[in-house]
Amino acid sequence: MKKRILYISSVIIILVGTISYFSLSTKTSNNTNEYIAITPIATHINGMDFIDSATCVECHAQIVEDHYKTAHFNSLQTANKNTIKGSFDKNKNTLKLNNKVTFNFIKKDSGFYQEPVFNNQNTPFYSAKMDIVVGSGTKGQSYLMWNNNNLLQLQASYFTPTDSWINSPGAPDQLAPARPVLERCLECHTTYAQNITGDKNSNQFHKKNFVYGIDCQRCHGPVKKHLVYHKQNPTDKIAKHIIKYSSLSRQQRLDACALCHSGLRTETTERAFSFAIGDTLKKFSFPDYDESSLKDLDVHGNQYGLLKASKCFTNSNSLDCTTCHNPHKKERGNISSFNQKCMDCHTSLSKPINCSGDNNEIKKMGNNCIQCHMPLVKSETMKIQISKNEEISVDVRTHLIGIYNLKNN
Repeated sequence: MKKRILYISSVIIILVGTISYFSLSTKTSNNTNEYIAITPIATHINGMDFIDSATCVECHAQIVEDHYKTAHFNSLQTANKNTIKGSFDKNKNTLKLNNKVTFNFIKKDSGFYQEPVFNNQNTPFYSAKMDIVVGSGTKGQSYLMWNNNNLLQLQASYFTPTDSWINSPGAPDQLAPARPVLERCLECHTTYAQNITGDKNSNQFHKKNFVYGIDCQRCHGPVKKHLVYHKQNPTDKIAKHIIKYSSLSRQQRLDACALCHSGLRTETTERAFSFAIGDTLKKFSFPDYDESSLKDLDVHGNQYGLLKASKCFTNSNSLDCTTCHNPHKKERGNISSFNQKCMDCHTSLSKPINCSGDNNEIKKMGNNCIQCHMPLVKSETMKIQISKNEEISVDVRTHLIGIYNLKNN
């Protein structure tokens, strides 16, 4: 009897030990999967892993949610009914390119297509699928298609001010081949795209090594190590293994924005997507224009050059892009917020500046500092061909902060 009891006790001890072992192993395994096994969505040629920005939601839910609404994040997206702004409804889904060719914009089960048709013909000359949307739609959008691994820009675009399909800027007013999209074109619209050939003049890309839009990692650097650390150390509230914008010098902060907002630039030997937050932009490219000439600083794309030429900038030791812009939020149209940014500086000066403009004009503008001192200006480089004989310039808000003639704006 004693032997039997001893045997049963031994079996129970072994079973409890086994269950405990497997429970602990499972828990450890789960922790490892949860905290360490983070699958990247793309990998930079320098070895940096990109993770899905949705991973940041757990700790930064509001910031991520706000950022998803910004033009930066939506600067490059996959094409679908929610991202394409142009209409596919009857009577709104055509573009008369010239007297011979009309583009039809067709929705099919397999996606959305551009189909040019010659007069008196029913069969389209080609049917090109719109795979990628370039632009959030604030000013307009262009569309890209994949041809195997080749990335090409389609001829028709969308123009927001007229809510209509248009011939893409720079395209001829006749049917033309789709234009190759190079890595330098993508650099300002997406966080990362890997060129297959290694030739900067090639338009072949790895479809699965793409990070769409401008996401967290473009401005904060690699975040995988940051994520793993804080998953394993949830009580540590001090951010580790991530680049803080506040830790950068003024010029480093400016360079991060100037990469895409300083106009046409001539590249050095460095490849697109080589520049990283904290780098010195002059090592990668230099202005393809006279920085000291205001006439060479167009409002489209050269916000950096115009800001640097402003007295607000030259009289300050700290003013940079983020003084007025919160890159995490969609701020377009928030007049009161931008007005307050102006007042924060101009009321804190040793000699506060009072507006000396015409009171009637000021009242008419609703005390809008931006409309008066940073008016919309017609771009000399971004022009839209509305018809064969009609071309219009896109209005862009200037970043040359100054005193303008109110009655002429």
